[in-house]
Amino acid sequence: MLKILSGKNREKKSIRSEYGKTLVELGKSNNRIVVLDADLSCSTQTAMFAKEYPERFFNMGIAEQNMMTTAAGLSTVGKIPFVSTFAMFATGRAWEQIRNSVCYPKFNVKIVATHGGITVGEDGASHQALEDVAIMRNIPNMMVIVPADCTETREVIKFAAEYNGPVYIRLARTNVVNIFDPDTYKFDPNKAHIVKEGSDLTIITNGETLSETLDCAEILEKNGINAEIIHMPVIKPIDAKTIVSSAQKTKNVITIENHSIIGGIGSAVCEVLSEQCPVKVKRIGINDEFGQSGEQRELMKFYAMTYDKLAERIINYMKK
Repeated sequence: MLKILSGKNREKKSIRSEYGKTLVELGKSNNRIVVLDADLSCSTQTAMFAKEYPERFFNMGIAEQNMMTTAAGLSTVGKIPFVSTFAMFATGRAWEQIRNSVCYPKFNVKIVATHGGITVGEDGASHQALEDVAIMRNIPNMMVIVPADCTETREVIKFAAEYNGPVYIRLARTNVVNIFDPDTYKFDPNKAHIVKEGSDLTIITNGETLSETLDCAEILEKNGINAEIIHMPVIKPIDAKTIVSSAQKTKNVITIENHSIIGGIGSAVCEVLSEQCPVKVKRIGINDEFGQSGEQRELMKFYAMTYDKLAERIINYMKK
């Protein structure tokens, strides 16, 4: 079981800032790394890399399709492009270029998209990517990763720099709770992490909802529900073995995600279990609807995604 920090040692940090810092760190030892951004470098934090290595940074302007195609071209001459913008623009505006120019030839392009999910907040439905994971995991050759905290993000970016092939990494806008012990955490692209063992049900999650799920589990425990929690940062390729093993034990699975329940981790888990271990699955996330403008925490409450709302939903579900 993966070691996590105790509650008193968890603090909130900027996951985007960790991305920027890690790029700078990697840039020192690997001059093949180049960074492209679509006029949002202060938001995505790639501005850190631009300051240190201006000759390897390219602001492509508000031209996401051109940015992806340029990154594909750079990869053909030995560069390792990290491409960043908001998740909505990366996966929405540039889908065709990602499919045909990056994934079809399996070029070595890393797409690190920030501002995923309803926690984008006041920017509203037009900027809240609730479909990005579904879009990306449907493209052949694309690896899809949703890290939960800064420690994991740092290791995921380092992995992506070494991995040969397309990668989509989704980061939150908000500061996230640090969960993993930086001294012991190791990222394994083929393995999900059991962060809490349990017997009554399995909860599978990733990204910023992991911290909500851990707090939710404490409430469930007080109500006599012993939940096993699986953190699944890699949605594609998915660790079917860990999913099936836990489902066989608990016979009851719930997925939680800051994403539409259509096409994300909930759908991915259902696909695995329907073929290998048919059990009942409850998907919790954003239903078939758009987000809306509002303060991020209020939106999490509205969509019943905070730890207390999650506990209430799960307790009621388990009573049925």
